[in-house]
Amino acid sequence: MKKGQFESHILILVTLGLTAFGLVMVYSATSAPAALGGADPGFYLKRQAIYAVIGLALLVIASRTDFRTLRYMAPILVLTSAFLCVAVLVVGQEVNGARRWLTLGPLTFQPSELAKISLAIWAAAYLARHPVPRSLGELARPIGLTVGVFCALILIEPDLGTVIALVFVVGTILIVSGVPLRVLAGGGSIMFALGMAAIWAAPYRRERFFAFLDPWQDAQGTGYQTVQAMMGLASGGIFGTGVGQGVAKNNYLPEAHTDMIFAIVGEELGLIGTTLVIVAYVALAYAGLRVALRCKDPFGKCLAAGMIALLSGQALINLAAVLGLAPLTGITLPFVSYGGSSLVVSLAAVGVLLNIAGDAGQQKASMSDRSRGNGRPRRAVAGGRGGARGARRDGDLRRVAGSRRGAARS
Repeated sequence: MKKGQFESHILILVTLGLTAFGLVMVYSATSAPAALGGADPGFYLKRQAIYAVIGLALLVIASRTDFRTLRYMAPILVLTSAFLCVAVLVVGQEVNGARRWLTLGPLTFQPSELAKISLAIWAAAYLARHPVPRSLGELARPIGLTVGVFCALILIEPDLGTVIALVFVVGTILIVSGVPLRVLAGGGSIMFALGMAAIWAAPYRRERFFAFLDPWQDAQGTGYQTVQAMMGLASGGIFGTGVGQGVAKNNYLPEAHTDMIFAIVGEELGLIGTTLVIVAYVALAYAGLRVALRCKDPFGKCLAAGMIALLSGQALINLAAVLGLAPLTGITLPFVSYGGSSLVVSLAAVGVLLNIAGDAGQQKASMSDRSRGNGRPRRAVAGGRGGARGARRDGDLRRVAGSRRGAARS
């Protein structure tokens, strides 16, 4: 097996497996409530399948396009994402008090999802061309300011969960690029302080935060969603109740098909099912990390780290929230949760990783070929350095032999 194929195989198998599994779980989580309400049981499945096809097409395109072209597209992607993040605040569709979606015919699109991958590409491209920031001032211009603008726009929507994921992605790229620990600690402290201020400024965020500390204190109020998720996970036992047989989705667990779908997995597939899902994300993170470590191109290394942080970091945040280990943020579970924008962006990110994995393997092969000389014996070239040394040695030997013959005749 060629170098790079091992990681590529893992990325492809895990991605396709989680996407197919997600379609099954989306149908399981939505069909029964839709049927009880008199709607089409396959409505969400059909929409998710459309996004899956679009995402898989982007995966194929990205995997066959040299990742270095993204370096030149980075400014366009960032400007486009910023424009869309502003547009969604003006003309976006309002759902549950939030403006996060733009309507494109029969489909909807979430600009903040594009912002995550665009910022990852831009940050990787910038750090590949410029010296690593050695102070908070250098970090702030322009990386800190750019990230801050996007965080502000997304917080206005409001969507704190996406802000956390975005900061995680950029932070991972900074670590891989070699930013000093003291600078990272200083920047991280500032972002943490601003995050806590954002939580405290919004009453509903404060309620979610305190509900996370003790959800059972208000199990019918602010802690209701967390409590129902825990009950769904616990009721599944080891083997679960069976796909489609869960009851938490039937008007008990809010948003069961989006950010809380892991609770449905736990109820219907039990401990075995949830463990397999977690193992799949660990395998995805492992393969992505190997791709980043093997890549010799600075831009490719940072970009691969950003792409895998986008996927595994989002999964970590979602799983922690469902398990009650972190406050609820509304972050979806990549490939599994219902959400077209998230699915399309996640599949495109895997396509970029696949291209970097293949390119890294080719780079290593070519480097090893050059070091071995392609297995061909080297020949001395006339007039070259080796030929000149040989000629000098021959001349010296002839002079020594001549002197010895002269001494013998005398």
